[in-house]
Amino acid sequence: MLYEYGHIGILVIIALVFPLGALVTSWAFQYVKIRPTSQPDPVRDDIYECGLRTEGPSLVQFNFRYYYIALLFVLFDVEVIFLFPWARVFDKVGWQGYFEGMAFIGILSLGILYAWRKRALEWKL
Repeated sequence: MLYEYGHIGILVIIALVFPLGALVTSWAFQYVKIRPTSQPDPVRDDIYECGLRTEGPSLVQFNFRYYYIALLFVLFDVEVIFLFPWARVFDKVGWQGYFEGMAFIGILSLGILYAWRKRALEWKL
């Protein structure tokens, strides 16, 4: 039993040693003054936005609709991708595969109709 989990234990130890080793090394270099502490600099602390100075507040809240439309696109796009292998072997799956594909398309259609009914696809609410 221990032999089976020994490989996982070794990987966990390696996964912890590398980040902790980097942090300890960085701390040690700063302690012996090989890595100097950084001083505040207004140019370096300024927000870089494509080489232009930012106008107004730099942290602007984006509209949630951007994320919502992108999430819906990814969701339906990935689901439609599952239809390509089904279409590739359509002649080999028989009637059972046909009905399963139709059920998948039906569920996909219900999802898009639900999103349409909730007006999730409209930009102006």
